Amino acid sequence: MKYVSFTHADGTAGFGRLNGEQIEVLSNQAADLKSAISEGSLGTLSSDETIAIESVTLAPVIPNPGKVFCVGHNYETHRKETGRAPTDYPSIFVRFADSLNAHDHPIIMPKVSTDLDFEGELAVIIGKGGRYISEDDAMSHVAGYACFNDASVRDWQWHSRQFTPGKNFPTTGPFGPYMVSTDEAGDLSEINVTTRLNDEIVQQQPIGDMIFPIATVIAYISSFTPLQPGDVIASGTPGGVGAKRTPPLWMKPGDTISVEIGPMGVLSNTIVAE
Repeated sequence: MKYVSFTHADGTAGFGRLNGEQIEVLSNQAADLKSAISEGSLGTLSSDETIAIESVTLAPVIPNPGKVFCVGHNYETHRKETGRAPTDYPSIFVRFADSLNAHDHPIIMPKVSTDLDFEGELAVIIGKGGRYISEDDAMSHVAGYACFNDASVRDWQWHSRQFTPGKNFPTTGPFGPYMVSTDEAGDLSEINVTTRLNDEIVQQQPIGDMIFPIATVIAYISSFTPLQPGDVIASGTPGGVGAKRTPPLWMKPGDTISVEIGPMGVLSNTIVAE
């Protein structure tokens, strides 16, 4: 199943099950998508209203996650291009929920920088919370997957050794267009993460090439903080980022950036100047 969060023309929020170009509205059954996941009712909700997807404005798949984690250097191609040493543990940093963005919404290039980079990634949405989750049990804690673009303001990321400033400018975390349930996503290992800048492929690599698989990442994160339903893990980007090209390839106003991941669809955004 595919699920979307959205805003009606009058500003009210909703969510529903996506069926082609129609949304089966589920907002009368639960407060929001995160609540439905938390209640364990998502697969059983029924709808008595169907609306056209073009009649609403999409929101980030989970508009209100409690925690958003990002995994750094989780593909060997990206680790090598950044010059990072191999490590026994995943590199984890966090995004603020208010940095998230939706499909077909503009990414705003902030006026304090022109070093705006792309990072196509698979987002993992937690369905069942827990602490000290084992790797063997980790995948049963996943509700679904979506496309993610961990767009980065590189000079602000590199002001110090901490990534936080460059990873949390408003609108720089596109997330969508929808969540695909685990049963529909199927085997992820051979599915490519493909990023296109103005229709040109700039990143492409199978999910199976991750250094630290999803189960390992979930187990690691849940060892230092409890995971909750609706939490999001952006699982890392392949090599090919703009910052490590010669010359650097920055996104600029007027560009279109898209992330495509098999059944998770295509997440597309344009760049505009602040």
